[in-house]
Amino acid sequence: MSYKVKWFFHPIFVFVFSIVALSLSLFLYIYWYVEASAGLMAVVRYYNLDPKQFFNAQAWVVILVLSLLMAIILAGTVIIFLFGQKMMRLYGLQHDFINNFTHELKTPVTSLKLYLETFLKHDLPREAQSKYIRYMLLDVDRLSGNINKILNLARIETKTYGGELVPAELVETVSQFCQQNAHLFQNGDILVHNPSGEAYPYRINPLLFDMLLMNLVANGFKYNTSPQPRLDIHFLVHRDRLHIRFEDNGIGIKKTDRKKIFKKFYRVDQSDSRSTKGSGLGLYLVQNVARIHRGKVTAAAREDEQGSVFTLVLPRQAS
Repeated sequence: MSYKVKWFFHPIFVFVFSIVALSLSLFLYIYWYVEASAGLMAVVRYYNLDPKQFFNAQAWVVILVLSLLMAIILAGTVIIFLFGQKMMRLYGLQHDFINNFTHELKTPVTSLKLYLETFLKHDLPREAQSKYIRYMLLDVDRLSGNINKILNLARIETKTYGGELVPAELVETVSQFCQQNAHLFQNGDILVHNPSGEAYPYRINPLLFDMLLMNLVANGFKYNTSPQPRLDIHFLVHRDRLHIRFEDNGIGIKKTDRKKIFKKFYRVDQSDSRSTKGSGLGLYLVQNVARIHRGKVTAAAREDEQGSVFTLVLPRQAS
């Protein structure tokens, strides 16, 4: 998103001009004061007067205070400028999100309308009906998923997601999730690895934790062009932290995007042929759910650069 703005109204030009003007004002003030002091000193010497009547430490205190105030003004100007730039970027991301998300909502609705009109106009055999019904169910799931992302975003940001943290065993929780949702990822394999064989008890919000798992697992297959998609979930302990690694064999994530993808509305540049469209909310929600559970999520590339690794880092709790 870009707007045509006259160069002298551009925020960067206004910021630079303000800083230059402020700095020049401070310089001219100090220069004038020094010149005036030098002239006054010449008069004092010419008439053989007492310099203490004209010069004292208060003058330099005034200069110091004014310089400090000017520095505060400069710092405030810089902060305001940076905040303004951040707001402009956020507005741009929101604008792109609205455009893309509108498309994400309209596409399944248009598809559903087309299938329903087909049912209305034609007497289809049972086999064709079943095929179209499956397509319609996929569109409904897609539409429902997008709506749920918006609802979950509102609940998390307003802290009205409800539910308390309850005791759970994480390996069992993740394994059950993968088994219960295996029908959603029939084109690939999901394997859970727990080398130590230990149990990892943790207090979780079941609904939020399921949402976190769904986004991380779905990403492993959504951004994957391998003929045999695969997701390996490893439970590893590093000191007093539990690392749950979601390692896929997908298209991977560029290094420049690995921190940005957790920001609200951020989407990988669509000019990249490897990228796939998304709402820009999934990983933002994942990071927020992780924080609710006193953890965080990081992104990295696999050692062979043939896929991505998302790691959920949680403080380890005793049994």
